[in-house]
Amino acid sequence: MPDFATRSGDVEIMDDLQCSGDVVKQTLRELETINRFLGGNNVTLKGLDQLMHARTNSQLLLADLGCGGGEMLRLIRKWSNTQKIDVDLLGIDANPFIIQYARGNTLNTHRINYEVLDIFSDTFKQKRFDIVTATLFFHHFSDDALVQIFSRLGKQVRIGMVINDIHRHWAAYFFIKWITRLFSRSGMVRFDAPLSVLRAFRRKDWETILKKSGFTNYTIKWMWAFRWQVVVRME
Repeated sequence: MPDFATRSGDVEIMDDLQCSGDVVKQTLRELETINRFLGGNNVTLKGLDQLMHARTNSQLLLADLGCGGGEMLRLIRKWSNTQKIDVDLLGIDANPFIIQYARGNTLNTHRINYEVLDIFSDTFKQKRFDIVTATLFFHHFSDDALVQIFSRLGKQVRIGMVINDIHRHWAAYFFIKWITRLFSRSGMVRFDAPLSVLRAFRRKDWETILKKSGFTNYTIKWMWAFRWQVVVRME
């Protein structure tokens, strides 16, 4: 039986920023299917509804960190069109192959830009955003690294952040392990998906990390299926 008491420090295959090829394409397609099937994308979109509630419309820049294949950004574009919010969308990922894949799956009409960028780089530290989103991204980092990342984002982001990540729970672990074993054709998904749960968060983890990062104005909400929605307000 895995240890669910603390976050795992084991490394996922996806953590290799040089991974590429058909296995990555298959993995990204399957992750998009899992998110749609389990309704995980709604966690981010509903968080944006909260963050932007009653806000006057002005030109905004939203960056999606660890954007993967770009599906979340394409959904955010639909959301922004529906809400009549004028927002520039930027997808950031440190893996060049994944950014290339995202560009190939994004239409010009989506009006989404992508950039290969490491969030620990000096180039990233110089950037400023109105909103930052991250879906299934932050569990890839240790608690100490997250405090470092969030402390810096607190100075880079004007309005707030919407975080959508996994709840570390035995039921989530065995469910994703079973469903990927039955249906996945990607060895990366079968290995990484259960490990992602072990690397994920409980409420107390979020509370500790956010407090150490200097944030005071935030909400943490559990949502189906075994997701945490964290909305941090900077203003």
